[in-house]
Amino acid sequence: MQVQIVIPARLASTRLPEKLLLRAGGKSVLQHTYEAASRAACAEGVIVAVDDPRLAVEVDEFGGSALMTNPEHTSGTDRVAEVAATLPETAVFVNVQGDEPEIDPAAIDLVAGLLQKYPAAMMATVATPIRDPQRLEDPGCVKVVIGADHQALYFSRAAVPHVRGGVSALELDAEPPLFWHHLGLYAYRREFLQWFAAQPPGRLEQAEKLEQLRALEAGRGIVVGRVEAATPGIDTLDDFEAFRHRVEGE
Repeated sequence: MQVQIVIPARLASTRLPEKLLLRAGGKSVLQHTYEAASRAACAEGVIVAVDDPRLAVEVDEFGGSALMTNPEHTSGTDRVAEVAATLPETAVFVNVQGDEPEIDPAAIDLVAGLLQKYPAAMMATVATPIRDPQRLEDPGCVKVVIGADHQALYFSRAAVPHVRGGVSALELDAEPPLFWHHLGLYAYRREFLQWFAAQPPGRLEQAEKLEQLRALEAGRGIVVGRVEAATPGIDTLDDFEAFRHRVEGE
């Protein structure tokens, strides 16, 4: 099963403009992400799907592989689908967000491996247990409810499943976990990816602003793997400064 990692890279960002070009330890955020993704064992290679020539130049300068994609795409998945159209022999595509410079290569291998382990699954992702009640209530922490055979039942910014009467410490510490933090790492089979990118956003997706709900609302299953911790992404300047301190040891 041929696997290709794709990093969708958009220059503009709402909370931290041009964050992928910010530098820590002499490297851009995008280069850190590329190098981390390249350490995964599952894939034939890594392609950065860029929307701006400045990003293409950056990738070229650090020796990576870049493909210019339509700047009008509204999601990273659309960029991955455009790359997939150029690689007809590749069976599986892994979507790694460009602002994840500390992503664990083992998580990439895990999410790709789920599509080998579950032949009927068209899409796979990962989640980590939520043990902190504040994280559970944070709408910035996307939750996933997981059913039998590791199938996603629903994704939400709300605290789901809702516990009538309040969440107890016992429920937060439950094993297997009751509450899960969904991480934005995906693997798709080629045919599913092309279908997904061609579908209009669903009502649930538009309400929650979570594109994975497009698949669930259309009756397409998503299998979820477990990782023990979430690696920090970069959404804000504070996130970047914390990353820079970890890299540069200040």
